[in-house]
Amino acid sequence: QVKLEESGGGLVQAGGSLRLACTTSGLFFALAGLDWYRQAPGKQRELVASITRSFSTTYADFVKGRFTISRDNDKKTVYLQMNNLEPEDTAVYYCHLSAVDYWGKGTLVTVAS
Repeated sequence: QVKLEESGGGLVQAGGSLRLACTTSGLFFALAGLDWYRQAPGKQRELVASITRSFSTTYADFVKGRFTISRDNDKKTVYLQMNNLEPEDTAVYYCHLSAVDYWGKGTLVTVAS
């Protein structure tokens, strides 16, 4: 059974940093492409960053230069390092397994101005 569990969310002041983690089980992690999405109140869910099994990364324009996605195949975990956070980054952040369109439950990030 596939499991994706996000952690690391919380309340941070504008300009601060957080690191989100998505721990996984039940999948061949090293072969998996994974994404981070976010959904702000009243808005649609949007793609934040993606990482392929070959460690290639892509980012939404609104996080380029501020966020970094990475993966640790030994720990079966994907990370999202978020720096210089802005109030507009406030959202629930979700881990997503691309191949089977599977979602974690999300972790809330709140950025105070």
